[in-house]
Amino acid sequence: MKVISGKYKGRVLDGYNMVGTRPTMDRVKESLFAMIQDYIPESTVLDLFAGSGNLGIEALSEGAEFVYFVDSNKIAVKTIEKNLKMLQEEHAKVYGMDYLKAIQMFSDEKIKFDLIFLDPPYKTDYVEKSVFFIEEKNILKDNGLIICESDEIRKIKVPDQYEIKKEKKYGDKYIVILKKM
Repeated sequence: MKVISGKYKGRVLDGYNMVGTRPTMDRVKESLFAMIQDYIPESTVLDLFAGSGNLGIEALSEGAEFVYFVDSNKIAVKTIEKNLKMLQEEHAKVYGMDYLKAIQMFSDEKIKFDLIFLDPPYKTDYVEKSVFFIEEKNILKDNGLIICESDEIRKIKVPDQYEIKKEKKYGDKYIVILKKM
């Protein structure tokens, strides 16, 4: 698993074979980042269900100002920390915690995001729960994007305050980009 563009282009990230995760493949990541590239520079990003940190690190490589990584898996947290240390990247913070607690914490701390990546474990309803809790807790900036990845399109529910900006199927996964109006 490599960083595909930006200042860390070509750097190999640890965590490809991590138990319990499913990294976004390079061709999917390349297509996804082409769709959101105008939103990345100087953005504040949340990589929820971060796994190896693949998506958040790609955002840092392409000019995001700061990325918050959240994963409840202790091995994932250590892997993200290892990847950030290898890159000598200091514009990031890693949290080992439940996603709903993290959303509440960001709301309490009045931290808002330009981009939020949601790539939870498949066979769960975490995408839907996350999107609605993100809206309820108001942690996405106006005109911000939520990038959802799921194995089933029906799991991606859209609150009234959002529009579907892009929807694409890649093999067995769907990527849906939601924009807050």
